Amino acid sequence: MSSIKEVARLAGVSVGTVSNALNRPELVAPDTLRRVREAIERLGYVRNGSARQLREGRSRTIGLVALDLANPFVIDVLRGVEGVAQGADVTVMVFTSSKDAAREAGLLATFEEQRPLGVLITPVNDRGEEERLRRLVARGIPVVRFDSSARYSQGCAVAVDDVLGGRLAGRHLREQGHHRIAYAGGPFTVRQVRERHDGLASVLGPGDALTVIPLPDLTVATGRTAGQEIAGLPAAERPTAVFCANDLVAIGVLQEMTQRGLRVPEDLAIIGYDDIDFAAAAAVPLSSIRQPREQLGHTAAQLLLEEANEPAGHEHRLVVFQPDLIVRTSTAAPSRAGH
Repeated sequence: MSSIKEVARLAGVSVGTVSNALNRPELVAPDTLRRVREAIERLGYVRNGSARQLREGRSRTIGLVALDLANPFVIDVLRGVEGVAQGADVTVMVFTSSKDAAREAGLLATFEEQRPLGVLITPVNDRGEEERLRRLVARGIPVVRFDSSARYSQGCAVAVDDVLGGRLAGRHLREQGHHRIAYAGGPFTVRQVRERHDGLASVLGPGDALTVIPLPDLTVATGRTAGQEIAGLPAAERPTAVFCANDLVAIGVLQEMTQRGLRVPEDLAIIGYDDIDFAAAAAVPLSSIRQPREQLGHTAAQLLLEEANEPAGHEHRLVVFQPDLIVRTSTAAPSRAGH
C-alpha cells in the first residue's frame, strides 16, 4: 500500500501539504491541489482512518441503535442522521436491539470499549439502561435518545408526542361516527405502543367500546393476525374501526380484510401510524399519523455532534415534535346504521 510520503514525493510537495489537501483543501493552491490529487489517483492511495483517529485522539464514528431495522420509519430517521454525519465527515454504524434488553446491553458494552464519537439510541425500555448510559457519558461518549420522550440527566432526547398522535387518531375516528374501535399494537413494554394507546383511550366517551388486540411485534404478519381476530368477532360486537400502532400493522390488517372479502372502509376503517411511503401506495390508501422522520434523525444527530464538539458549553435538551393526521380512503363513517 502506498503511503502519504510517497504521495508527497510524487506530487513534489511536503507531507503537510498532502494532509491539508485531504483535510483542508481550501488552504491549498489550486495547481498544488491538482498535483496532489493526481498523485493520489496514480498511486491508489487511501488514507488510514485508524491512524488519523489515533493522532486526533477521538473516533469519527457514531453508533446508532434502533429497535427494528425492518421498519421503514427507521430508514427515514437514518437518512436524517446521515445527512448531518456526512457534512461533519463522520461515519454512522447502525445496529438493532431487536427490542431485546440483553442485546441492547451488549451493544452498549461494546460501545464502552470501542469509544465512538457518540451514540444515538432508541432504548428498549426508556429507563432500563440508565446506568449503562451514564457509564458511556462518564467515558466522554455523549448519548442522545431518539424517538424517546424520556429525559435523563446526562443526555439529550428527541421524540414525537405519541399521546397526541393517539388522540388525533381517536378523534378522527369518532368524528367519522365510529364508537366501536380496536387498538392493535405491542408489545406494551415499548413506550410508543403504550402512549399511542393511551392517547386513543383518552378521547373515547362513555358510550364507546375499545377492544385492545395485543401483538408481539409491529409487522405486516402480526397485522394480519389482528385482522383475523377482528374478522372472527360476531358482527354485532366487531369494531367498525381499528387504530394500528404503526403502518406495517395497518397494511397487514388491510391485507386480511381484502382476503376475507371485507370492505375497507365500509366494513372496517383503518388508520396507521408513521405515514411511511407504503401507506399512501396501499391498495386502499391508508390514513395515518405522520411523524417528521428525517427531521427526528437530523435533530438527534445535530444534538449529538454539538455535545461531542463542545461538551463544556452544551446544554441537554428534550426536543418534542408534533405529529399530523393524514386522512385517506381507509377511514370513513360506518356503513350501517347503529354502528
